[in-house]
Amino acid sequence: MITVLSGGTGTPKLLQGIKEIVDEKELNIIVNTLENNYFSGVYVSADVDTVLYTMSDLINEDTWYGRKDDTFHTHEELKKLGFDETLRIGDKDRALKIQKTMLMQQYSLTKSIKIQSKSLNILSNILPMSDKQSEIIIRTDEGDLSFHEFLIEKKSEPQVLDVIYKNVEPTEEVLEALENSEQIIIGPSNPITSINPIISMPEVKKILKGKYVTSVSPIIGESAVSGPAAKFMKSKGYEVNPRGVAKIYEEFLDHYIINTTDNKYKNSIEEFTDKVSVTNIILKTMDEKIELAKMILNY
Repeated sequence: MITVLSGGTGTPKLLQGIKEIVDEKELNIIVNTLENNYFSGVYVSADVDTVLYTMSDLINEDTWYGRKDDTFHTHEELKKLGFDETLRIGDKDRALKIQKTMLMQQYSLTKSIKIQSKSLNILSNILPMSDKQSEIIIRTDEGDLSFHEFLIEKKSEPQVLDVIYKNVEPTEEVLEALENSEQIIIGPSNPITSINPIISMPEVKKILKGKYVTSVSPIIGESAVSGPAAKFMKSKGYEVNPRGVAKIYEEFLDHYIINTTDNKYKNSIEEFTDKVSVTNIILKTMDEKIELAKMILNY
């Protein structure tokens, strides 16, 4: 078994390559849930839904959020009625979210996602990191903000002072998937708001220390591949470069992969891990995604 730790951006591109070369039934994907919340009356688990759409070949690759070829009639009608949604939710995407909201009246988030995976003909095991309603607080110079307030309403503009996680607890399914895995892959998602919530759970970290862990850097040079990862890393006292990410994972990191333009960091990163590989990690084509997946999995 292989387990991938994922957020909603970066890692899904790698997942596209991985699922081309492995038996999808042998793949677990543990997904960040810290940003989950209710919007417009439906439960939104953005990172999970992005992985669901990626694994069912339905993802909108222009935004890496929502379904491709979606329409927005409901969103536009709500706006005409005077209700401006915080999130722009597509019609088909909204249907998945409505179903999940209804399922969760009877089942856990884990079980609800399992039902949705089956309906989308997904063979891999997609697991939310927690069934708890976890919370992330972005402490800024404008006060404490929720992730969506910071990202959407404030457009990531405030200075970030700290990032705080609350009520984060792994499910038994997550711990079992990790225990039964021969290799763990940390995808190139935001290390502070997507991956650290997963690996900061003591039970998870304990298992990772006994496994072979590979990570792909989400930072190229001194810039995040996507999103406000740089602000979040600075708030936690980490350098904004591939070395800074390696330090976050140093307790269990066995193999770290950085971009070809970042070879200058290779020697200093070896302080945190035994093996550093340098290759292209800017994944624009399917061939590039497959090549990176083959390097990670030694195919």
